Amino acid sequence: MAEEPGTAAYRAVGTLYNALMTALVLGLVTRRGEDTAREYVFRHFRRQHLEKFLPGLQKLGLADQPDAPACALYHYHSNALGGVKTGYLRESDSKAWVRYPPPRWIWRGTAIAAVPHAVSAAMLHGWHGHNGVSLGNPGLGFVCTGMTVDGSPGLEGYYIDHGRPLAEHERVRFAYGTEQMPRIDWAAQPKLETANWPEERRQRTFRAYALEYLRTMLPTLQGLLGAAEARTELGRVARLVGLQFHEETARDMDLPTDVERGDRESARDFARWLSRVLAAGGEDVDTVEDDDGVTVRQRGWRAVRDLALDDPLAAFDAWNELWLGAAAAHDRFLSLTTTRALDDQGWRVAWRIAAR
Repeated sequence: MAEEPGTAAYRAVGTLYNALMTALVLGLVTRRGEDTAREYVFRHFRRQHLEKFLPGLQKLGLADQPDAPACALYHYHSNALGGVKTGYLRESDSKAWVRYPPPRWIWRGTAIAAVPHAVSAAMLHGWHGHNGVSLGNPGLGFVCTGMTVDGSPGLEGYYIDHGRPLAEHERVRFAYGTEQMPRIDWAAQPKLETANWPEERRQRTFRAYALEYLRTMLPTLQGLLGAAEARTELGRVARLVGLQFHEETARDMDLPTDVERGDRESARDFARWLSRVLAAGGEDVDTVEDDDGVTVRQRGWRAVRDLALDDPLAAFDAWNELWLGAAAAHDRFLSLTTTRALDDQGWRVAWRIAAR
């Protein structure tokens, strides 16, 4: 039988993949160094920019706007769709502000204290600084007037058309203390129809927003570190995220956690959690039970559809550590055995949950 995901399961997917992105960056900072973490963040956001920016302008109806306001509005609306609070202000056709007030979605909680300036700035270099290039406007740049990681009350800055071609190092400029985003009226900010969406639809959109981080993460990390090292780094933090966030997400779904029973009912409870989270992530799953335990089966792996991965099995094994960590947090006296195969028929995956 298949579980209906429900609003809490969509929220769980967003929570888990948000945490996975943050944990990966912090893991790279501490284990591989600031330079590697910075390069990862740059590649991650440049990849997302190249895939999403121009199509997104069309979808949001911004393609006919002047370049600076179009860019600021793109970030305002695209982040709003993902549930991220963002501010916008248009000063003129050639200058428009965007602001991401705290708390920063990408650096959840106290994690922000461990993010170096250069790593946070790499996001701007990867995305914001390339908008003019993608638009065919070599004079468009981004001026950052503050970042939360440096103690400012938000990441903020403005797009400005300089009216002359910019060198690559000029496309993102930091100008702390010289300007501040003017006061805005939050009630008068531009609105999309999302304001009237029901809660489940908003959570499904938040889920999709966070899932894009996973889709970008897998090929970007393999390209940076190689498949084997990427599996090691991502798998390590994925297991920690599963351990750390299972309780929060399970309780939100009214499911038990940390039960230490190691019995059939405990296996059923974890199968309910796993199947709902996988289904909320867009996967085709069902659950079967026999005399020896409970099995959650997944047909295909939609999260990686159309991705060119150097080593798909290594990517899967890293991702799977999320569920191994969650299972251990749920009940350390259960066993979770994963089988996965990839052939001409696609992915076939099963998680077998049983007492030890």
